[in-house]
Amino acid sequence: MKEQKNTLRLFGRRLKELRTKNKITQEKLAEIIGVEQQQICRIEKGGCFTTIDNLERLSKALNVPVDELFNFSHQKETDVLLSELHELLKEASAEQIKMIYRIVNDILK
Repeated sequence: MKEQKNTLRLFGRRLKELRTKNKITQEKLAEIIGVEQQQICRIEKGGCFTTIDNLERLSKALNVPVDELFNFSHQKETDVLLSELHELLKEASAEQIKMIYRIVNDILK
C-alpha cells in the first residue's frame, strides 16, 4: 500500500512537471482529455490514478510517449522522502508534531 501511494505521488509530480513544461493549465488539460479539473488536481497530488485510456490521452496532450509519464528517474529520493514525511505529519496530532520538531531540531543542530 505504501509503495502504491509513493507511485501515485511520483506519477502526480511527473504529470504536473510535464503539464507546466508544456504551459498547460489543469483546466485545459482536463478539457483536452475529457475529465473534470478536480480529477487532474487529485492525480497531481497523488490522491488517485487514472484509466489506461486517459494515459493515452495525457501522453498525446503532453506530446510524450506513455512511458515518459512514468519516468521518475529525475525525481530525487530526498524529495520523495520529504513528501512522505509531509503526508505522515498531516495525520499526526499537535503534540506529536511538537515532539517530532524537537527531535529533528536536536539532530540538525
